[in-house]
Amino acid sequence: VTPHDENVIIEVDKIASVDDVKWSGGEANITAIGKDMDALYLAMAKGLSVYPDVCAEQHGLKIVYTPIHGSGIMLVPQILKKFGFDNVHIVEGQSVPDGNFPTVVFPNPEEKEAMSLGLELAKKLDADILLGTDPDSDRVGIGVKNTKGEWVLMNGNQTAVLAFNYMIEARKIKGINQPNDMVVKTIVTTGMIDVVAKASNIACYNVLTGFKWIASLIKEKEGNENYIIGGEESFGLMIGDEVRDKDAISAVALLCEMAAYEKSKGSSMYAKLIALYVQYGLYKETLVSITKKGMNGAKEIEDMMQGYRSNPPKTIDGVPVAELLDYELQVGKNLQTGESKPIDLPKSNVLQFLLNDGTKISARPSGTEPKIKFYFSVNSKLDNAEGFEAADTLLAEKIARMVSEMQLK
Repeated sequence: VTPHDENVIIEVDKIASVDDVKWSGGEANITAIGKDMDALYLAMAKGLSVYPDVCAEQHGLKIVYTPIHGSGIMLVPQILKKFGFDNVHIVEGQSVPDGNFPTVVFPNPEEKEAMSLGLELAKKLDADILLGTDPDSDRVGIGVKNTKGEWVLMNGNQTAVLAFNYMIEARKIKGINQPNDMVVKTIVTTGMIDVVAKASNIACYNVLTGFKWIASLIKEKEGNENYIIGGEESFGLMIGDEVRDKDAISAVALLCEMAAYEKSKGSSMYAKLIALYVQYGLYKETLVSITKKGMNGAKEIEDMMQGYRSNPPKTIDGVPVAELLDYELQVGKNLQTGESKPIDLPKSNVLQFLLNDGTKISARPSGTEPKIKFYFSVNSKLDNAEGFEAADTLLAEKIARMVSEMQLK
């Protein structure tokens, strides 16, 4: 984070040629991290458990796990065993670490195709939960059965809502919550988390995209506030403050504990999510990514952002745009009153449109490729679980209309 990132680049810019770099290697400069460190990590992760008794009771929870040819195979089975789960099934075709990732196009649990072999095994075994981690084991995707018994892959926002709510709710029930507890999410992650936290009087902080900003805030609040959990929509969770980056190993364990907890009550993670929608409102998110190829791609994206800044839409899908948050200028402007307020976050080339009906649209160009991402978040009241599918369809149609109106397809 600033100023360290800028200072690193200053040093890099001083190098005229790679030949100027002095290499002084040697085994004396290498410290091997072995099983003793694994043991310390696993003990730490086990300490995050809120309901170890439930894990012991539900030790037979049927878990299917795929490391998608990545490093998760080294520690995920161990942490699940440490939590007490003994009915774990590994997707054999993806269990061996292999940088060629032969069974998938993209080894990312955000991609349905990457989870397809896991889904096959989960269906075959009638499992309780499916989990997949990416190659370096910092992202986790999950699959669960809906009320019809059909398998559903959760998106990152849904998984985050469940995880945040579990940590808040379980700590309160166990009586281990603290008055200064806090949770952290990124500005493009579902606003449902803000609502869930507020209902329990938990401070919820929003930071720029990237776990370095979550870790930076933890350091800033250290000694004054008690960090519980953080996350973002792209399948990353950081539970506890020992590992200050997204960590799928501990996330897998806590998600399985959550599944065990819901099963012990005769419920499921899917049913819990729908219940939360009824309690707090139904939130639906969609990511639209646009690539502008060729030499003019970056310029087109720059012009697009400048157009939104200088001439923001007054309405989207017939709903007035209430505010424009410009993180580059660090200013939020009320488009109806003209009033402005400062944004207390570092500069970032992100724009957010906040509509009168609670809709949030975020525009964020990539810093490394000619691509721009639009994050759509809409919500509505949900009176009962039976009305979920109809309400969800209406929200999907609303997003489709906005995407069309903004000419993003």
